[in-house]
Amino acid sequence: MIWIGLLTLVLALLGTPLFVIIGASALLSYALSGQQSAGIGVEIYRLANQPLLVSIPLFAFAGYVLSESGTPRRLVRLSRALLGWLPGGLAVVALSACAAFTALTGASGVTIIALGGLLLPFLLHDRYPAKFALGLLTSSGSLGLLFPPSLPLIIYGVVAGTNIDQLFLAGVTPGIVLLILLSAYGVFTGLRQDTIRTRFSFRELGGALWEARYEIPLPVIVLGGIYSGKFAISEAAAITAFAVIVIETVLYRDIKPRQLPGVMNRSMVLTGAVMIIMGVSMAYTNTLILNEVPMKVLAVIQTHVSSPLTFLIALNVFLLIVGMMMDIYSAIIVVVPLIAPIAATYGIDPIHLGIVFLANLEIGYITPPVGLNLFIASYRFQRPIMELYMAALPFLAIRLAVLLLITYVPFFSLWIVR
Repeated sequence: MIWIGLLTLVLALLGTPLFVIIGASALLSYALSGQQSAGIGVEIYRLANQPLLVSIPLFAFAGYVLSESGTPRRLVRLSRALLGWLPGGLAVVALSACAAFTALTGASGVTIIALGGLLLPFLLHDRYPAKFALGLLTSSGSLGLLFPPSLPLIIYGVVAGTNIDQLFLAGVTPGIVLLILLSAYGVFTGLRQDTIRTRFSFRELGGALWEARYEIPLPVIVLGGIYSGKFAISEAAAITAFAVIVIETVLYRDIKPRQLPGVMNRSMVLTGAVMIIMGVSMAYTNTLILNEVPMKVLAVIQTHVSSPLTFLIALNVFLLIVGMMMDIYSAIIVVVPLIAPIAATYGIDPIHLGIVFLANLEIGYITPPVGLNLFIASYRFQRPIMELYMAALPFLAIRLAVLLLITYVPFFSLWIVR
């Protein structure tokens, strides 16, 4: 197993695709342990038989359609009509709009590209410092990953075998707490800089509500249907995809029907990559279990870590590093099967573990030196990467404080579930 680990590291350093690395590791593990390599096909078949799996491509497709339509503009207009009158109101608008958009699309980088260019000129025009504006938009890209129906929540539930409905509920309070604290920082900045406010207008609010009239009910219908038991998550995904197609191609006509195959192609490339990685990863995880690797790792950890508190500290450090180095989908698929059984031995609730895991990966997106969103923002805003490092630090500090709260006060994640 040590040689397989070294081979995996070398392949990763050479830039080999993740599914190739994991697949090769799985094949070698099966061969070295005397198991039939047909086990990989069995694991992929078992994954394909999961009823929840169909929700992943459907939600991904819906998210891509929304990102390429006029939804970002309508979302910003509505948020500004509601909150623009507050001191720091535009900062709160940016945070709220990005959180909602990321929750719907499940793609952090897409939020920066779709909303960042739209919001940055407004923030600068309203006298927000450039450093603050850049940090805000860079940080906000991953803000909605804890809110349902976020795709990472669904994938985590599938990989960890955890109830997805409960994960949806558990992410709400931590997500709101984070949104409130970041908004408070935005209001403080607005007061200190005496930024321009938008005068509240019932006419503008009514116009924004009317313009977004077809999209506003969508999350209410989908989430209400799930939690009321009217339909399952896979059915909710199908309803979402169908509704989004009708809304954006027929009602708004932002996307022409002939454009849908291209949007579908781009979304399915992402979905296909995730599916392949999930399949070979589950096969690789099976070989690790057969070779008792988790038990050996657990034995090592238990010699140095004596309490759940210490384990959670080490877990946070480890996951922040993982979040910097890997995209969220790969991290979930590769890391969760290894840490979930170990966390269970320390008595950590699996739902709480899921929220801690995703909160860490959210932060990893903006953690220097290699946080993915830092590079996406640098490209999108045409700013040096070092400038983005410095701009993100205050927001990173707030998110780390909230992470500690989420990690060591399970009440925030579990009170709705219980």
